Amino acid sequence: MATSDISMILPRVLIVSRRTVRKKKFVDFVGEYHLDLIVRYGAVPVIVPRVSGVHMLLESFEPIHGVLLCEGEDIDPSLYDAELNGFSPEELEEIRTLHASDTAIDREKDSIELRLAKLCLERNIPYLGICRGSQVLNVACGGTLYQDVEKELSKKCTDGSERVSHLNYEDYDGHRHAVRVVEDTPLHHWFEDSLEDEKMEIMVNSYHHQGVKRLAQRFVPMAFAPDGLVEGFYDPDAYNPKEGKFIMGLQFHPERMRLPDSDNFDYPGCSSAYQEFVKAVIAHEKKLNCSAYVPKAPKLNQELEMKRKTILRSFSIAKNLYISGQGMISSQGSELIAGAEFLEANTALSLQQENRLKQMGATVRNSSIYLERLMKNEERQRVARIIMEKMSIEQLSDLMSLYQMMGQKCSEELEKKLQGLMKEDNLTSI
Repeated sequence: MATSDISMILPRVLIVSRRTVRKKKFVDFVGEYHLDLIVRYGAVPVIVPRVSGVHMLLESFEPIHGVLLCEGEDIDPSLYDAELNGFSPEELEEIRTLHASDTAIDREKDSIELRLAKLCLERNIPYLGICRGSQVLNVACGGTLYQDVEKELSKKCTDGSERVSHLNYEDYDGHRHAVRVVEDTPLHHWFEDSLEDEKMEIMVNSYHHQGVKRLAQRFVPMAFAPDGLVEGFYDPDAYNPKEGKFIMGLQFHPERMRLPDSDNFDYPGCSSAYQEFVKAVIAHEKKLNCSAYVPKAPKLNQELEMKRKTILRSFSIAKNLYISGQGMISSQGSELIAGAEFLEANTALSLQQENRLKQMGATVRNSSIYLERLMKNEERQRVARIIMEKMSIEQLSDLMSLYQMMGQKCSEELEKKLQGLMKEDNLTSI
């Protein structure tokens, strides 16, 4: 593709598919309402298939400008709560029978979606979670879920609060229940023209038997059902669509809140979540495109160029000493000093930095001391390999993501420091 065509590419929103069975074979699908709204507001949906091993291949879907997670099965309770909330075997069987299509846990989908949610949180990628997607977001941030809203919340509805039917298997799209909108939240601004001052309520569509139990600390509620269940939440520190910031979860389904036999929404604000989400996605893409531009290295004056060559020569000698395993000869001593002074003038090196410098031809004043340090590092690597062999795929995936993020941050800081050194040298030479 020509370079001039890149600017015409729409921002990409990743959506994970849900698996079902058709003609005795698994089929992946995503609800069309979600796809339609993403396209309508200016982004392109990229479907991530729910197939084995995909959670280890998410880098192949780069660039990621936004993530929308929606419906699916129950999240594995071991990911947020080791106990089964005191349910008896009979109650568990009753739940599985009543909600058969949702209680079949899909661990592969869990791994993919939790990995994507954490990626969004680490990189400030816009994230919109609908229904299960809101639960994934809460769990990714340390929150917990009711494993069955009706059984667990009904026990608490003795203080005058109302019991709520959160789903109707006979009427998915037509089912509605009230939610109270919290003032001065995005949800309030979207539905402000449809709210009565005293009630602050709208009627929403939902179909779920689980929900947020303990909301993760970073989030603020935007709506509550009459039984007290959190129906919407967001991170106020990560919400500014114009600047590419959007982290939000909605338990209800605004995309399905439409008038009978019509594509017209119940309220003008129903599509706002998608509109503002895509606005953030577009802004995030622009920020990435700007940061992707790498300026050319400044041209060095003659003196700095000589220093650079001297340091590189010093590194090269140290590298040859390490590879050959031979001691340092007297004529090389003075040439090693330049590299040693360069390293001493900078921050202490981490294990990862030392390994990188070794490959580049790192040097220190005393080559025998450096060889000793490298041997210690090799022992650390051996221990690390033993530890990582015992880690799960998900743990290794999280670890890899952490080091990628740290590598990116180190590169940014290194670039800043080098630019600073260049400015100081230029000022000195004036």
